[in-house]
Amino acid sequence: MTTPSNSDFSELREQKPFRDWGLVGDDELARVVVVSPHLDDAVLGCGQLMAEWPGATVVTVFGGNPPAYPTPQREWDRQSGFAPGDDVMAARRVEDAQALAALGATPQHLDFVEYTYNPGDKPVRPAVIAPALRDALTALAPTAVFAPFGLANPDHDVVHRAAMSVRAELPDAWSWYCYEDSGYKHIPGMLAWRVTQLFKAGIWPTPVCPRVDRTTERKMHAVDCYPSQLLALEDDWRISAKLAAPAPEQYWRLAPPPEGWEGLAASV
Repeated sequence: MTTPSNSDFSELREQKPFRDWGLVGDDELARVVVVSPHLDDAVLGCGQLMAEWPGATVVTVFGGNPPAYPTPQREWDRQSGFAPGDDVMAARRVEDAQALAALGATPQHLDFVEYTYNPGDKPVRPAVIAPALRDALTALAPTAVFAPFGLANPDHDVVHRAAMSVRAELPDAWSWYCYEDSGYKHIPGMLAWRVTQLFKAGIWPTPVCPRVDRTTERKMHAVDCYPSQLLALEDDWRISAKLAAPAPEQYWRLAPPPEGWEGLAASV
């Protein structure tokens, strides 16, 4: 079957595979690990998931201090209310620990440095991140890994690519999912572009419905633990309006296509 047709779907209905597609078994979520580019992305993108599944671990890739804070001050840090001489990353790690504690989750901070602290705004290469990320995930022995789609922001992009490199190396070790990068997913075409990239690579992103906290109360309590970041997020993204909208978090399973459907990607 190159391209599924109406008759193909009629046959599938008789076999009833639709009953299970999109569902996530509780056993898959016994040990959740969320890969976060920055110290807030996991809560913004997966807060309701972590509220429902206490004991999750968040591995934040860009959790390290730069060798020196730049002069003049970085624009994001200025927007966030930091003054010259402040240890920005130390303050943000404290915020992150408080936010994750509100969700019953545990932080693990890797020491990579955000791209805007690097000379020439050059992001860390995915090949440099991947071994450290692989080691962190292997030590945690998750049942499910949630990685960002990695939209627009260079740090998000390289974290996504590093995670996909680890997945390629260990495809059957855990269940793999992507979550939508808060804010960036609203940039026209960005989410569709990434889904198409994965689709063509034989990794079919499919929306799924894991059990999550039906309310946003605990998530919003955790979000409020990032007062510095909320200032800049509001300035750049009007984040409060987007978080207030009744739009649920969305997760996508990363898995091969159903048997016989591989050729569908060629039609994109």
